Amino acid sequence: MYPVLFKLGPLTIHTYGFLIACGFLIAVAVVKRLAIRSNLNVERVLDLCFWSLLVGYGGSRTLFVITRLEHYMADPIGILRIWEGGGVFLGGPIVVIPFVIWYTRKYGLPVWRVMDCLAPGLVIAHAVGRFGCIAAGCCYGRPTGSDWGLRFNSELVDLSLRGIPLHPTQLYEATALFILFLGMLWVHRKKAFDGHVALTYLMGYPIIRSIIETFRGDIIRGFVIEGILSTSQFLSLLIFLSATATLVYRLRSLGGKGQSGTAR
Repeated sequence: MYPVLFKLGPLTIHTYGFLIACGFLIAVAVVKRLAIRSNLNVERVLDLCFWSLLVGYGGSRTLFVITRLEHYMADPIGILRIWEGGGVFLGGPIVVIPFVIWYTRKYGLPVWRVMDCLAPGLVIAHAVGRFGCIAAGCCYGRPTGSDWGLRFNSELVDLSLRGIPLHPTQLYEATALFILFLGMLWVHRKKAFDGHVALTYLMGYPIIRSIIETFRGDIIRGFVIEGILSTSQFLSLLIFLSATATLVYRLRSLGGKGQSGTAR
């Protein structure tokens, strides 16, 4: 754990925030390169990256508040204390996707091709951000039952789990995301139709997240079925099924047309 990177007078730079910023800058570089390769309006796409960051954080925060509604009903002003942390990642893509659709239609951009550029950037930013979770002591795993694992003493960790070896779920997810990122770059080069990369993400990440959830130990993330189906697993299932149905639909609608039949 290393929650504070450094202090400069009254200014405190938190490691989590610093790594999130680094992840965003890396994502922008990736998206820019893919946008150029895809013959898109780079300036519009980069503007979309910035707005998607804000919209995505709002969705992530909102879903977190929903999972802890009873707590925030007793302390409504706590919703605004964003410096205390708190977010459910899947809340971001859920609101960003319709925002991207609106934005691309407004500026006449091919929505699927744009999403194919944004998705790899999102994945690499997410991977870097998970190292911030290690520094902050959040998103931790359940006890390993041995001496192997990461030990946390953060206030974000349940009192009964502090100081004992926990599954490094942050590292598990960061590693899986990096592999997914490399796979998506390969798909981007070989894709059969616009939307192939985005749908790869929307089918791949829910599987990763659902598996990681079985090792998570932070009950704060919420459950749909207590102790069995977490909020993130439930949303992952819905996203996976929706992406799979969309993939089947697009393959059928583009059947026999090849790359020339790509659609916006």
